[in-house]
Amino acid sequence: MLRNYFLAFVPIFVAVDAVGMLPVFLGLTQGMDDKSRLKLVRESTVTALVVAIAFLVLGRLVFDWLGITINDFLVAGGAILFIISIRDLLSFSKRSIVPEETLGVVPLAVPLIVGPAVLTTSLILLNSFGLGPTLVSVTANILLCGLVLSFAGKLSRLLGEAGSHTLSKIMSLFLGAIGVMLIRIGILDILSIWKGTPPS
Repeated sequence: MLRNYFLAFVPIFVAVDAVGMLPVFLGLTQGMDDKSRLKLVRESTVTALVVAIAFLVLGRLVFDWLGITINDFLVAGGAILFIISIRDLLSFSKRSIVPEETLGVVPLAVPLIVGPAVLTTSLILLNSFGLGPTLVSVTANILLCGLVLSFAGKLSRLLGEAGSHTLSKIMSLFLGAIGVMLIRIGILDILSIWKGTPPS
């Protein structure tokens, strides 16, 4: 029984990539104070949990009803990340180009914390290990990600204002690359399905 929980935990841990989220979060929240960051962490963590749990219960039904595939989700999520990264790279403001009111939901909760990789992996694990281990692993990893992100303020003070601004632009570039990667994977898989070959 415990083995199933462990086997379900590891793939979600890799998909969430809590440690890798830290510099991205720092870049998106540049100019915020620690109190605002912690509030944002709580908001994005709760939102990600709600989305992930709702997707586990209703995701496949909603996708089938709307005619949406995981590949469609990949392309849409990638486009959102790419647009946000371009706007941030071309902005000379010290604050994130994304409004604080929506930052905790898009892009932090979705598609950064709970993105196509997490949703796809959770569906696979649901079929392999059942609802219990999958739900526990998803919940534990999202909470772990929230805990990691709560240390962003300390990292920001360590880097200083100039270092934080530089890291913000570098992370925006990587964010754009991640967006292009998601779009590429989604389009290639859609094309492979049209051609009748197995998706990547």
